[in-house]
Amino acid sequence: MNEIILNIYLIINGGIVEAFKVVSYEMEGGDDRKIEFLKSRAKEDYEKAVVFDSPVDKNGEFMSYNRFHKLEKRGMHFQLFENIFQSFDVAENPLICVTPVVDGEIYSE
Repeated sequence: MNEIILNIYLIINGGIVEAFKVVSYEMEGGDDRKIEFLKSRAKEDYEKAVVFDSPVDKNGEFMSYNRFHKLEKRGMHFQLFENIFQSFDVAENPLICVTPVVDGEIYSE
């Protein structure tokens, strides 16, 4: 069965998460194969990725990467991607690959 999977980029400048970029694919097969595919496309996909706004706090400030990382460690970072998930009409608990782009450098494996 085909599933929509996402390459999500965290655009981090000066320690602040300023935006997200996303590329989607529709694939079938096992999760390991899909993750390998997304990782293999991380550098190529970046230029064609769609930009999404990063969340802001009540003062209109972007969150620090440290705060994002704390949410990620608790599995709560998915909440920050809800807008993205709705835009791509993904299933509940979608398969994603998150790649940080720190001060213009893509950190992919």
